Amino acid sequence: MATTRTAHTDWEGDLLKGSGLVTFDSSGIGEYAVSWPSRAESANGKTSPEELIAGAHSACFSMALSHGLAGAGTPPTRLNTKADVTFQPGEGITGIHLTVIGEVPGLDQAGFEAAAQDAKKNCPVSQALTGTTITLTAKLG
Repeated sequence: MATTRTAHTDWEGDLLKGSGLVTFDSSGIGEYAVSWPSRAESANGKTSPEELIAGAHSACFSMALSHGLAGAGTPPTRLNTKADVTFQPGEGITGIHLTVIGEVPGLDQAGFEAAAQDAKKNCPVSQALTGTTITLTAKLG
């Protein structure tokens, strides 16, 4: 069964001096302030589209990797995934780097790296971002 998740943003003002509020409608988990300076300079307590993508990508990748490992008979005890999304004003998102550290009993480093590469390629968020270079570092912890 297909699902649809919804968020919306209320924005006021121009790009450089304006700001917005992203609301996660489907989950009701909250509202998060966004602004150009939080995107192109420093966060200053606000989020950015890139940070939101990083959260989505790290979660999706972790789910895909967990599923793949379990399907291969080596379910993980723990996965810690970080997504670094790089934004360059005037160019856009120039790359994403995933870093995963896993605890996977019975699996060696080569097997973990192979599973992580497969998850990177096949998680739905990676597939949605195919126009962006996605790199990966995977190691057992």
